[in-house]
Amino acid sequence: MIDAKTFALYETQLLDTARSLYKLDGHTLTALEGHEGGWNRLYRCDREGITCCMLRVALREDRGREAYLAETDFIRYLCDAGADVANVFASINGNLTEPVRCGAVECHLALFERAKGMQLAENGYRYRDGVPLPVFFHDCGKTLGRIHRLSRDYRSTHRRWDFFDQFNAATIERTIPASLSRLQERLLILVDELATLPRDPSVYGLLHFDFNDGNFHIDYETGRLTVFDFDNTCTGWYMFDLASLWLSGMGWTQFEPDAGKRHAFMDAYFVSVLEGYRSEMDVDESLLAQLPLFIQANLMESVMDAFDGMRQNGEEPVCDDEMAYRIRCLEDNVPYNGFFHEMYSVDAPFTAEEREL
Repeated sequence: MIDAKTFALYETQLLDTARSLYKLDGHTLTALEGHEGGWNRLYRCDREGITCCMLRVALREDRGREAYLAETDFIRYLCDAGADVANVFASINGNLTEPVRCGAVECHLALFERAKGMQLAENGYRYRDGVPLPVFFHDCGKTLGRIHRLSRDYRSTHRRWDFFDQFNAATIERTIPASLSRLQERLLILVDELATLPRDPSVYGLLHFDFNDGNFHIDYETGRLTVFDFDNTCTGWYMFDLASLWLSGMGWTQFEPDAGKRHAFMDAYFVSVLEGYRSEMDVDESLLAQLPLFIQANLMESVMDAFDGMRQNGEEPVCDDEMAYRIRCLEDNVPYNGFFHEMYSVDAPFTAEEREL
């Protein structure tokens, strides 16, 4: 990944190039604060005080143009087919992604539609006035189900990486610090378990791979959800995204001290999610029974992505209290992100004592 100092040297030149490629003269480009561990630079593009689009500058050196073409082509296909996703705009050259130089490194530009509405967090985690929460849960499932149904019929001319390109013995050894040998062992077992699952096109295809309320906007007038940030999209089990959505539901009841009540809420929550999902896409019952395994796969992705980011940035690996929690769930094979386990604390949700590496 390009370091901040190097990027700053070329930022003005790069943005001028973007203005030319996407006819953004007259727009104000404002950098957005990136989330921790983010790989990209995002810019809000405003014209006459209205945000009309979002410019992404992808800085990862380990992803080539083919990967970005695969992502943007998939997004365009989904939009054309009627999925509720933020569209991607072509440049003046007719390209959905544009390579540009940032010093000695190649960056990749893409311009996206600004999704209508706002994130839940921007509205204080309040849903639409007078509309029951199960309606929102149902709509989350329905939106994801439509993406998966369309993905099932999608045939790409560009290759995006596969789940096992990212998660295998070599990447685990390279990414996880040697001091966490127990974690390495558990991840190898987890990957071996996943490798036994079916991978036919009805259950395995291009998926979002980061489906949560931080990656869609809600139109508070209509309730429509618009999904964005397909940066992590890869080929994998559709159940991985459903497990991500299960994990997103925990926030609604994370401060409930009674584990039984948390369990009952999550059961009801996921019933609503699946009702919405099944209105668009079938669910393989044998894989649905493997929900705990796919939740563990989500935790693996989170932990490995964090350590990989530290490695690529040349940082010493650290393990804060949130990372320690996820690692303990993986090492001890605690199901459901420890949400119903004695390790969980409502006073400090999803945290454990920090670990020395």
